[in-house]
Amino acid sequence: MASKQLMNLAKVGRSGKNLLAAAASSTARNSSTRSDVDKVTHTGQVFEKDDYRNVRFTNAKRYVNENWGINLIDEVPPIESTERVVYCDGGNGPLGHPKVYINLDKPGKHICGYCGLRFIKKDTHH
Repeated sequence: MASKQLMNLAKVGRSGKNLLAAAASSTARNSSTRSDVDKVTHTGQVFEKDDYRNVRFTNAKRYVNENWGINLIDEVPPIESTERVVYCDGGNGPLGHPKVYINLDKPGKHICGYCGLRFIKKDTHH
């Protein structure tokens, strides 16, 4: 739309001639050599060098959060329980998630589907 307006200004003979010449002589910056565009996000988003979506990052830096949520959850050790069934509500009451009951009968770690916390049954010998 802006190019149509520039063309109309150039046809009318207003000062649009200078704008049209400046727009024609300007060169587009190539952002594919920047390292911040090549970083992979937590969703796996990465674009090819000639992808049109890289235009967003020609004039601004692309910020990628290095602290992925899944890596932060992996740092939390599994919660041991002697009960066969435990529940997870995400903690913190209203900031958590709906209460989910997790069966710990099978051996190994069991993961909450909402927040990713892991639970394990601690075997007790009689």
